[in-house]
Amino acid sequence: MVGAAAAVVSTLTVLLTPGAAHAAPGDTTLLPVRDALAALAVQDEDRTGYERTKFRHWVDADRDGCNTRSEVLIEEAVTAPEQGANCALTGGSWYSPYDDTYFTQARALDHLVPLAEAWDSGASAWTAAERQAYANDLDDSRALIAVSATSNRSKADQDPTTWQPPATGYRCTYATDWVAIKTRWSLTADLAEQMALSKILDTCPNAPIEVTLAR
Repeated sequence: MVGAAAAVVSTLTVLLTPGAAHAAPGDTTLLPVRDALAALAVQDEDRTGYERTKFRHWVDADRDGCNTRSEVLIEEAVTAPEQGANCALTGGSWYSPYDDTYFTQARALDHLVPLAEAWDSGASAWTAAERQAYANDLDDSRALIAVSATSNRSKADQDPTTWQPPATGYRCTYATDWVAIKTRWSLTADLAEQMALSKILDTCPNAPIEVTLAR
């Protein structure tokens, strides 16, 4: 019994240690967000060869008739849309945390860490299957969010160095979730990005983030 308890304590220690280098896909890590940020590898970005089509997205992975985009819109709806043939959605309303507004035209679905940013930060070396998995990540609710078309266009493929949510009250969540997604997918951060995130997080609670590693 003592041995089993010690093993549990040891496992928790690993999960709470920034340098848990032997963590593998499927493992769950738990770290204060500032420690998780510090644990991200710092590397210059490189967009050479990027094309959005290299991330196949809006697939119907579970073959239930609704693709990734529709799955997220259904899940995040404030007022549920009607679901028609081929999962066509009509009606409904959503809340956009980026700009603290409600909207009824569900056109924009945002990758919190944009596809181009993922490419710059390591996804250029991934397989096509890994990039598809990233672009359609339904296993972490922080990865894809419904937002207003205005905020989606404003953000585009920028990182926190040059863009932060207009709704200042959401910036702590945004920075924390950004770190979580980069941790989940073993993506790097460039120095300016790391500094921008650190500046935001210095004004936020050092909340623990729980992440199930995808890579």
